[in-house]
Amino acid sequence: MWKTKEEKIATYQLLVQQQAAITEIEHDKIANLANSSALLADALPNTVFAGYYLFDGEELVLGPFQGKVSCTRIQMGKGVCGESAKKRETLIVKDVKNHKNYISCDSAALSEIVVPMIKDGKFLGVLDLDSAITHGYDEVDQEYLEKFAEALINNTDF
Repeated sequence: MWKTKEEKIATYQLLVQQQAAITEIEHDKIANLANSSALLADALPNTVFAGYYLFDGEELVLGPFQGKVSCTRIQMGKGVCGESAKKRETLIVKDVKNHKNYISCDSAALSEIVVPMIKDGKFLGVLDLDSAITHGYDEVDQEYLEKFAEALINNTDF
């Protein structure tokens, strides 16, 4: 858990810088997504899943991630990932047990944030994070995870 809001912001600022540095020298999608999920899982407390679902033109398909075995395909509009993808907006679910459209892939996940990834108007997929605590994500997470995703996709070949 974060000791202060300032500590949380400082951690996120460093993560965004690290992500930008990684993609400055490497442009491969799989390599960048893999390292990106490792960065997040290592730095963010209570994380039980940090990874990506990539849009194949019809549905979301599991991409590189850190965590336990997960759902492999998600239809647009289904679950938090599918909702975020369909709406093209970040979604925060403070308690997944009270979210009607939640898809349970890991019973340890109690809250979730999903950030859509869009490059030059093209929908690429979503960044998905699950926390082992309820109310694990807020507007600070949203702000910096959107910046993090932007740093990732800016120099990555999709």
